[in-house]
Amino acid sequence: MGKPLLLIALWVVLLIIPFSSCLVHRSQFPPTFLFGTATSAYQIEGAYLQGNKSCSNWDIFTHLRGTIKDGSNGDIAVDHYHRYMEDVELIHSLGVNAYRFSISWSRVLPRGRFGEANQEGIEFYNNLINALLIRGIQPFVTLNHFDIPQELEDRYGAWLNSQIQQDFGYFAETCFKAFGDRVKYWSTFNEPNQMVKYGYITGGLPPNHCSNSIESSDVNCQSGSPAIEPYVAAHNLILSHATAVDIYREKYQVNQRGMIGIVMNSIWYEPLRNISSDQRAAQRALAFHNSWILDPIMFGEYPPEMQRILGPRLPKFSLEEKQKLNNKLDFIGISHFTSLYAQDCLFSQCETVPSQTDAFVLATGERDDGTFIGQPTAMKDFYVVPSGMEKIIMYYKDRYNNIPMFITGNGYPDANNPMASVDDFVIDSKRVAYLNSHLNSIAMALRNGADLRGYFIWSLLDSFEWINGYSLRFGLHYTDYNTFERIPKLSAMWYKQFLGGMKMVQSKMDNEVQI
Repeated sequence: MGKPLLLIALWVVLLIIPFSSCLVHRSQFPPTFLFGTATSAYQIEGAYLQGNKSCSNWDIFTHLRGTIKDGSNGDIAVDHYHRYMEDVELIHSLGVNAYRFSISWSRVLPRGRFGEANQEGIEFYNNLINALLIRGIQPFVTLNHFDIPQELEDRYGAWLNSQIQQDFGYFAETCFKAFGDRVKYWSTFNEPNQMVKYGYITGGLPPNHCSNSIESSDVNCQSGSPAIEPYVAAHNLILSHATAVDIYREKYQVNQRGMIGIVMNSIWYEPLRNISSDQRAAQRALAFHNSWILDPIMFGEYPPEMQRILGPRLPKFSLEEKQKLNNKLDFIGISHFTSLYAQDCLFSQCETVPSQTDAFVLATGERDDGTFIGQPTAMKDFYVVPSGMEKIIMYYKDRYNNIPMFITGNGYPDANNPMASVDDFVIDSKRVAYLNSHLNSIAMALRNGADLRGYFIWSLLDSFEWINGYSLRFGLHYTDYNTFERIPKLSAMWYKQFLGGMKMVQSKMDNEVQI
């Protein structure tokens, strides 16, 4: 599609948006606000056994039969490893001032702490970081975005063993040494709450553990103990985070002058019905999903709701560990995509999403009368609920003393319909409306005093979307999976215009938009 046609399409979309929401403008955000887009290593890099990289847990998992919806894998992904300079130019063309990406642990330390650092892997990330900085783009680096060296799983069970704390600290320090002179924003983990739930409850992520009694699992999983394992894994992960932060603060932060935080998958839960039991269910759902990881890091204890329900199943922090955990965050990264209803199941039987079973919550996007919480999308349990963005921000603001926050992930999924034309994907008007409405919600949270410092759209490119494979497209750029050609979508043009301060004035008389 040519640029003139995209401009016409953008004009039409901007005419439509005011009927449902106000048009957002760059001036509603502080001048220092980071605007960027985001990716992760396994989803885009490919080159899974090139440059002395070892097999990661995802390299193994995606080659197991029945684990990925479309039978695909990330062996090549979108070939970012060989095309990173082309992708840096795409990032630069948007006009963003930051780019969030993750480092492949298997590429930097192929055998964890049991082997040498891989200089080819370090050189790749050095080249990427330098290319970004030359163009005025701040690297916003995630240390772990789900993928780990498979050797750590094989040696001692990875997150189920406390040895992982030492390994993660070793990996983090390797990265601080190699890249920290230029990286000012570090996240230890991406969505650890999702990683442990789907890794050890439903089997949807490595190591693919679940209970045979979980009929709703989308994959053929290996046996595990979902009553115990997710809490052990989360416990080790929380302490691994604290280990990395200790290393950074004691040895690197003063000279490197950076920030270190963690990124949480952040679902907002609304009571299904306006009754006290569902209101309590929504609070339990928030505690079990969002505060599970953050409360220990900030306060040294798991949420009271979890302690009350789980009892001895929930690991305890020793006095030494509590001291280690004390306020181990410079910021919270919020990856927010959707909101759900919460219905109480404490004193009644109801089918529930496995990841909320222990909270005695039915998490759903639909009321009994068929009313959805928001417009459904191509992805299961993913609805368009812009107000949820402001609500989850304010939840963190109030619970964690308004610690600095970044929106580290927010985006819209299209189905990868094989019968659709390229133009059908490129004119992504629903994504434009979604992003506009969520930025409006973020602007509202800013006006209400939230210490928000950045926003990253998921994702730069259509790419491998975990267990959904290539069946969903989140990108600002269309990817041809045969040729790897990248084509800017309407949303990329909208983002560029927004970042450039395009003046969009809505007439009160006729909803006309002037550009």
